Amino acid sequence: MKKIFAFTLLMLSLVMTTNAIAKNKGGFKGPGTKSTTVVDAHKLNEDTPVTLKGKIEKSLGGDKYQFNDGTGFIVIEIDDDEWEGLIVTPNNIIEITGEIDKNMMSAPTVDVESITIIE
Repeated sequence: MKKIFAFTLLMLSLVMTTNAIAKNKGGFKGPGTKSTTVVDAHKLNEDTPVTLKGKIEKSLGGDKYQFNDGTGFIVIEIDDDEWEGLIVTPNNIIEITGEIDKNMMSAPTVDVESITIIE
């Protein structure tokens, strides 16, 4: 009985540790991620990593938002799990990191992988 109890505690501990690691998924931030402006982002190739600083002006429905950095605007896509509990308003200056997503029939968008509130 004690072995079963100890095994159960061990398994529970492993599950809790795995969940904590999965929720705090970090990522690389440094060389290789191109910090740019919205105007320049429109000219980049598909899957180019980018970092943009600016504001989310409004929701466009679903996971799409209008982002503006003062040089122009671009549609960004933020999946629910990328918010990680952040509450962002149009007054907040944020930094987003993601990749350029291009479709032949529409303007490029940014598939957001991380969000940080700067102000």
